[in-house]
Amino acid sequence: MTEASHQMASNPLPPAARKPGTVGLPAGPEIRVADERGDSVPAGSKGEIVIRGGNVMAAYENNPDANATGFIDGWFRTGDVGTMDDEGYLSIVGRARDVLRTGGETVAPGEVEAVLAGHPAVGEVAVVGLPDPQWGEVVCAVVVPVDGRRDDVSVDSLRAHCEGRLASFKQPRQVELVDSLPRTPATGQIQRTLLVERLTATRAT
Repeated sequence: MTEASHQMASNPLPPAARKPGTVGLPAGPEIRVADERGDSVPAGSKGEIVIRGGNVMAAYENNPDANATGFIDGWFRTGDVGTMDDEGYLSIVGRARDVLRTGGETVAPGEVEAVLAGHPAVGEVAVVGLPDPQWGEVVCAVVVPVDGRRDDVSVDSLRAHCEGRLASFKQPRQVELVDSLPRTPATGQIQRTLLVERLTATRAT
């Protein structure tokens, strides 16, 4: 990462062990896998990869909003989801939390959310990618409808609203209606990973 002056982890040279499928051991900065509160998760559990050290930048210049969301307790939030085993080998298991890939195309959730928020029946919205065997991920709009307008929120109505505002691949292929969006207690950020886990589990049952 640019923010970490290039390399963060590497599989070591022999005679040390190399573990295929991992990106190896910390190679400079300290690395942890943390939950939404910034606490380390148990070995083998998924969480966000956070880093700190002399080669990690101290802050974004003149961007207090990015600094507020990009750091937690002095650790830089990489935005990548990973696991670390009990020997300290890091594996990356997900893409950056705010970028979706569908059919080879990259989608920024914030762009889609900004358009969907203008739909008259949408009270709140979060856009996430759900695993899909054909597309890799499908764009899913998780919507809190305006009171009394639940029946006005559908894939068809949202896609019609997006026509002329978003490319077709950025438009939602799935809509899930919820009563509220899960947010972190400290910053109020939408917990996208938790949303995906819940929706994936619901779809599997």
